[in-house]
Amino acid sequence: MNLLANVSPRSTSKQSTVELHVVAASGEFVGTFMFLFLAFCGHKMAVQTQPGNANGPDGTNDNSTVVYIALAYGFSLLVTAWAMYRVSGGLFNPAVTLGLVLTGHVPAVRGLILLVPQLLGAICAAGIVAAIIPGPTSIVQTTLNSSMNSAQGVFLEMFLTSMLVYTVIMLAGEKSKDTYIAPVGIGLALFVCEVAGVFYTGASLNPVRSFGPCVVGMNFQSYHWIYWVGPFLGALVSAGYYGFVKYFNYEQANPGQDSTGGGLEGEES
Repeated sequence: MNLLANVSPRSTSKQSTVELHVVAASGEFVGTFMFLFLAFCGHKMAVQTQPGNANGPDGTNDNSTVVYIALAYGFSLLVTAWAMYRVSGGLFNPAVTLGLVLTGHVPAVRGLILLVPQLLGAICAAGIVAAIIPGPTSIVQTTLNSSMNSAQGVFLEMFLTSMLVYTVIMLAGEKSKDTYIAPVGIGLALFVCEVAGVFYTGASLNPVRSFGPCVVGMNFQSYHWIYWVGPFLGALVSAGYYGFVKYFNYEQANPGQDSTGGGLEGEES
């Protein structure tokens, strides 16, 4: 017997703004948790199954392990964002949230509310992975390559995050005929950014992704701040460029991209 078969949605006329914020917050907690739980599990597996003689310089991950780690994060985001975007927007990232608030796609109050469940989701994901998957939590911490300094790490995190946030703004924030498959593009954006950055900074691109394992492992590196400053700067960069192209009507610079027919130069058939 299906106990939920006859459950009817509550009347929208009875729902308050506070209740809607709570629903969205629940979606961000569940989505952030599942995104990072799956990603941390994949990350640990990739490192622990790496052949002992396949390490890169200074004991770093070899290139094939970097690709596996990137796949774990990129495809985990793709699946979880697609599952949750109709509930909360599928943000799971304070930097993404900031970018959407600055561009007017998410109200500032909602953005502040979503920070807490994102933090809690990340901590819970790291804690449960630490409890049920063998191996130290340090495996999934974001670490700065010994050849990199903090300034280099900040700027790499900034540029990588700007790519991710801009992708979210243009595919999900700006509505178009492609919006329904935005999670695919967003997941692939994270994947390519992870490939570019895992070896050097751990490719956080998300403050709570770095924060959760540090809390659970009770180990905050002296340079942990770069995983907050870099992603937030990336959000500012992407929001700034979006504001520039939006002000100058980017739709007119390359017309016809949302044409539903075979017409040219924006003509609808």
